[in-house]
Amino acid sequence: MQATPFDIESLLAAQQADFDIKHMTRDLEELPQRATILSCRQKRDAMKAKIAKISALKKETEKKRTRAQDEDSSLEKKENGVQAAIEAAGNDYRNAEARTKELDGIFRRRQALAEQMAQIDAELAKIGQLEEQAMSALADIDATEAEATEAFKREGGRLKASIADAQQKRESLLSQVTNELADAYRLTSERMGTVVIGRFEDGRCGVCRAGIDPGRQIELKAQAPVTFCPICKRLLIVS
Repeated sequence: MQATPFDIESLLAAQQADFDIKHMTRDLEELPQRATILSCRQKRDAMKAKIAKISALKKETEKKRTRAQDEDSSLEKKENGVQAAIEAAGNDYRNAEARTKELDGIFRRRQALAEQMAQIDAELAKIGQLEEQAMSALADIDATEAEATEAFKREGGRLKASIADAQQKRESLLSQVTNELADAYRLTSERMGTVVIGRFEDGRCGVCRAGIDPGRQIELKAQAPVTFCPICKRLLIVS
């Protein structure tokens, strides 16, 4: 293919722009904030699941406390009724003795309920601490993700702008060469990736390093200054 030194310089500069695009795209994909954000999201899901379990445990424990409290309130009313009956019994000692035994049973049950409620209150206090710790941990996760997200937007935005500039530069360079050269470059780039152009040196392609037989070398020189490597099919600059 026909090409001036300026055309060759433009093609090589376009290839360098492609190298820059590839490296910056890799840097964008490998920004450490990505891993931090993903880790935070996984930790948040786990922490929310933990908080849900704590909440369910708290609700069940509060129900136990309510049941004990309701029973104690009921016994308190019953206790007051029995006490009133004892006082009303007067000299009916048999009735008073029976009522006294009933009152003693109520007292023992209320004592057991008081101990049970004290244990439940202690359990609720521990659950409250766990809930507070979990909520604090969740807030820390949210803060870490927010910080990483802001840094990602900042660094990622800078890289995206640089990539866009490099892409614009690449297209500008290709617009300065002939359509034949530009099309050959684009098609080869789509097929081979970023390494599009090599130099013919010492009987070899400078990219694939494959040796080219003398007969084909004559053909390449006849097609100079730009042709295709017969082995890897990349563009080949032949001096």
